[in-house]
Amino acid sequence: MRDYRNAKAMAKVLRDAFAEREQAIKQSEALEIVARQFGLANWNILAARIDGATESSAIAFEQAVPIVRIFDVAKAHEFYLGFLGFKVDWEHRYGDNFPLYTQISRGALRLHLSEHAGDATPGGNMVIYMKGIRTFHAELSAKNYRYMKPGLHDEGTRLELEVTDPFNNHMRFMEVTDA
Repeated sequence: MRDYRNAKAMAKVLRDAFAEREQAIKQSEALEIVARQFGLANWNILAARIDGATESSAIAFEQAVPIVRIFDVAKAHEFYLGFLGFKVDWEHRYGDNFPLYTQISRGALRLHLSEHAGDATPGGNMVIYMKGIRTFHAELSAKNYRYMKPGLHDEGTRLELEVTDPFNNHMRFMEVTDA
């Protein structure tokens, strides 16, 4: 699978695909599109990231994206989009009447939701470190979501807010405090 370091090759494939349809785009336009596909504002930001990566560099881990098992798209959207405030980045199905695989995000947090039986087990648990947990708690409380009224708990060195989605997946939001 290609990653951001293959951006120029991806832009060339994109230009070729447009050319096959007798639609020309400039190389710079293709590079901007590729940058957006990686969630970056423009090519300059992506180019800086590419310049920082070398084939001989040390091991570097990037953000993990949990896969969360869902069974009902409408219920998942009600919870993740309506209640928690995520947005849909993209959706994929292999065809009509196939299970959904989608990415949702809020800020830098990304989650993959999947109806595919083998992707994840319902009842999972994840910890999400964040800033602004008091504001997030107030936002959730104001929504008056009928299925959940999460509390904010002071655990001494951290504040925690836990929610459980309609499929029994647990999300523990944490903000480390100075206490």
